[in-house]
Amino acid sequence: MPSALRKPSLLAIGFAAFILCLLLAVDTQAAAQDPAPDAHSQNSGTPEIFPLKDVKAGMKGVAYTIYTGDEIEKVDLVVLGVLQDAIGPKQDIIVVQLLGDKAEHSGVVAGMSGSPVYFDGKLAGALSLKLGQFTKEAIGGVTPIAEMMDVEKDSATPMAKNAGGATAMKLSPLPATSRIPLPSEFAQAAAAGAGAYLEPIETPLISSGLYPETLAQFAKDFAAWGMTAMAGGTAPSSPEDADLKPGDMVGFELVRGDLNLSSGCTVTTIVAKQIMACGHPLFGFGTVAMPLARAHVITTMASSMASTKIMSVGGEIGTLTQDRATAVMGELGPGPAMIPVDVTLTTPAAEKKFHFEVIQNPQLTAQLVALSAYNGIVGSTAYGEGSTLQLDGNIELQGHTPVHLSDLFAPPDQPVPGGFFVATDVMSAFNEIYSNPYEQPKVERVDLHVTQLPERRWAAIDSAWMEKTEVAPGETVGVKVLLRPYRGAPFIQEIPVTIPEQAQRGTMQLLVSDAETLNRTVHSLGAVSQGQLPGLEELIRLMNRERRNDCLYATLLQPTPTLLVEDKEMPNAPTSEINILDQRQNPGGARVVYESTAGEWSVEMHEVIAGEHRLMITVK
Repeated sequence: MPSALRKPSLLAIGFAAFILCLLLAVDTQAAAQDPAPDAHSQNSGTPEIFPLKDVKAGMKGVAYTIYTGDEIEKVDLVVLGVLQDAIGPKQDIIVVQLLGDKAEHSGVVAGMSGSPVYFDGKLAGALSLKLGQFTKEAIGGVTPIAEMMDVEKDSATPMAKNAGGATAMKLSPLPATSRIPLPSEFAQAAAAGAGAYLEPIETPLISSGLYPETLAQFAKDFAAWGMTAMAGGTAPSSPEDADLKPGDMVGFELVRGDLNLSSGCTVTTIVAKQIMACGHPLFGFGTVAMPLARAHVITTMASSMASTKIMSVGGEIGTLTQDRATAVMGELGPGPAMIPVDVTLTTPAAEKKFHFEVIQNPQLTAQLVALSAYNGIVGSTAYGEGSTLQLDGNIELQGHTPVHLSDLFAPPDQPVPGGFFVATDVMSAFNEIYSNPYEQPKVERVDLHVTQLPERRWAAIDSAWMEKTEVAPGETVGVKVLLRPYRGAPFIQEIPVTIPEQAQRGTMQLLVSDAETLNRTVHSLGAVSQGQLPGLEELIRLMNRERRNDCLYATLLQPTPTLLVEDKEMPNAPTSEINILDQRQNPGGARVVYESTAGEWSVEMHEVIAGEHRLMITVK
């Protein structure tokens, strides 16, 4: 019988079986020590935890992260030591060094925040810190998982009334500029050199549809939060978007629509429909409501200064609910409502419309609306610097009168785009609304209309005079104002002023001014301090009474007290009322200003007016 047809001996069969069992045992042991991320998928229970007290220097472990696409990769690491109370009391950090070719090439990458770290198959925490800048040593800090889980406990604590507002928050997040000194023995072990610091890993700020001009104006504001702005993209939503695993990427949507702006980091763990990510704060706002989306890594860009993941954001998969010092937490499911923003830019050549949605957040909404408006303005091919911009718009709030916006903006001599002043005017209105001490406002929509007018429409008040300085009650006199326009011949504008019949006899002052001076000097909005109004509605009324900056104003002032009661002005207040006010322990929404407005007149100029001039007149 040929040897090829001979049956194998029992000894050969036994030896083969022994080798097979040995290989299976090795694979089983490796799987137990190095679990795949989907071992703790969203359908699993609480992951098995590796206690911080058992972490020792020299221990080997693994982290899971994505370098390209959606492929979760294992990164080996070794523990350098544990820093006790590094961030604050009972807030420790595990210092590790990442190993392998990719880690050596890229270092700790922006977007790695939240990458889960395992020892002996048990979850120990999330990568959250890196070793400074201009270094590619892959040394990082790991936030212990127990401290991340504290976010869930803290979120169960009932919030105070009006919580979420700028004045109601009491948080201690890790600031983006915090630096934790790396002990010399740790630095020497990793050849990092003396004077090394650990700092939070930057969070990628992913944008699509964002013009370079917009990025130049607003990127520095987000950099203060530890975010690195970069071009990204959007990806079509998929039914698999919510099927997350530890090591996957998630995005937090700030703006979406004709402009998309999101931040992103790595998922640490998923329990039922609840996710933990980042290992450090996004902004540190506490309780939040931001859309949670699936994110994808296009590629990882290595840099000696700061390597980063270039990402795209896919479909909405839930809501980010907590933004705390040691982690962010979210719920898979429906996302929160956002604020619709419509921006229309009208030029002599065309009209262009943009639509966005921005998150409802006291600290960020103003900036995001301003950014979106500015991006819409500079994004029109018909827009050009050197022209005047007219803003008309409304901010609609639930249960309140809309806030009206109306102003004119001429290009300045400084190298600042005119559209930026429109954006900051919108931001100022939002800040006034959100910083109110009465209630947490809910913005329902924003509608902005910007009209481009030819030429630089601006004029300064050079001087003013009257035909006569002695007048009688009921008499009308002409106040002549010399205005000097930008690169044009000076001209005179007359304002007819009728002295009120009830005007006090004696010397009075006539203020000829622009809107800004009048709002600051006379308008009660500047005189009323926080908390002296009955509520938000009265604040909105004051905001809507502010003067337009394209008008020339003449205001007659007399040296008699004005009583400011809530949002109302009571000129020529009787001494008896003032005495009663002084005797009260808690005057509430009332105060005295020792000057009264006897009359106000204006002329619409259709150009920005700047400056002031004061005249003295005598009422006989």
